[in-house]
Amino acid sequence: METPLSPAAAPRSVRTAGGTGLIARDAMDAPGLQIDDHMTVDVALSVLIGARAGHLLLQDDDGRCSGLVTRAQLTAHRAASSYSDRARLRDIPLDRGPFTSSVSALGDAETAMRVRTLDVSPVVDEQGYALGVLTVIP
Repeated sequence: METPLSPAAAPRSVRTAGGTGLIARDAMDAPGLQIDDHMTVDVALSVLIGARAGHLLLQDDDGRCSGLVTRAQLTAHRAASSYSDRARLRDIPLDRGPFTSSVSALGDAETAMRVRTLDVSPVVDEQGYALGVLTVIP
């Protein structure tokens, strides 16, 4: 059973991957919160909780997408015995790509997300800047 991706502007039943000719840009949602990857884990977790967001997109020093982190990942990292209050997001293990190209066929993007067991994937332009996110609908 295929899991459809979240649509950006149409009913979910319209925006499914199978043979529609749609690309990732057609089905992406707004990128949401984007933060620098040099931020500490504690601050990032506070931002997530305060914004009631499920994920944060990370940016490198040039503003390009460098990863995606979830509340569950940050909470697990904080609970680890190796945790330090100086831990930076760029130093912890998390998804750092490859990210979904905005011109990828939607079916290919969905398959890649399923293979990598991702619920959310950043959608990036040719230079690596985040344009949005694709979300798997349960």
